[in-house]
Amino acid sequence: MIPPILLDGTATAKTIRAEVGAAVKALTAETGVVPTLAAILAGDDPASQTYVAMKERACARAGIGSRTFPFSSTASQAEVAECLAMLNADPSVHGILVQHPLPKHMDEPAILSMMDPAKDVDGIAPISLGRLVAGLPSYHACTPAGMIELMKRYGLPIAGKHAVVVGRSVILGKPLALLLLQENATVTICHSRTPNLAEITRQADILCACVGKANMITRDMLKPGVVVLDAGYNRVPDRNHDVGDVDFEGASEVASAITPVPGGVGPMTIAMLMKNTLLAAQTGAA
Repeated sequence: MIPPILLDGTATAKTIRAEVGAAVKALTAETGVVPTLAAILAGDDPASQTYVAMKERACARAGIGSRTFPFSSTASQAEVAECLAMLNADPSVHGILVQHPLPKHMDEPAILSMMDPAKDVDGIAPISLGRLVAGLPSYHACTPAGMIELMKRYGLPIAGKHAVVVGRSVILGKPLALLLLQENATVTICHSRTPNLAEITRQADILCACVGKANMITRDMLKPGVVVLDAGYNRVPDRNHDVGDVDFEGASEVASAITPVPGGVGPMTIAMLMKNTLLAAQTGAA
């Protein structure tokens, strides 16, 4: 059996970050503009804190300015909205990230709707998602965009393929399905209430797992030659690292290409955030 192509998100993201860093340096030298990303971090969610810290390090390596605005878990929605309005109006800030999830007492869609679409480099605000649905220019949600970019960098065809997306979240499954449609794939979206899930996943040329349930997709649910993109990160008590939504060992027996967890989809998310921030700065400097 031929082993599958390992879609190395760590190496690919490093290449993208280097490309962004070179473009940032050129933009700053030519215009004096330093692309700057501001993050609003509300609450004490450990995963959110880790992500924002990783974002800060990635910005530093790429020469992108980074500003973080922390709020306690008891902060009011009005306080966060006031900060967002200030960042919208600040011409030195090119991209804004409102870290998901916000504390439960806040109306997250309402806050995201206040964001200037030209600064929504995370691509998850309602206006950006609506523009994606309409096929209009917008910044795309970073994890889905990273999954598409990873396939393109490895020369994997998307047009004409049957892509099955398992998961329908507003920050991952739905925008990923729309981006696959833009690339001329035929797309099926499955979710927790999909009957006979395995019958559908076995039809996939491209299987995208976006559920958040460890090892949910098993070898018998995949057809030979499938490309597997695993966006799941799940903590399992008896493992020394997170595992994906796909049983990697079993899937590797039939897949033609597959992302590892960790080191597959995850690193691409921040790389695409850096790329979007650069694009926002370039647009503002034009």
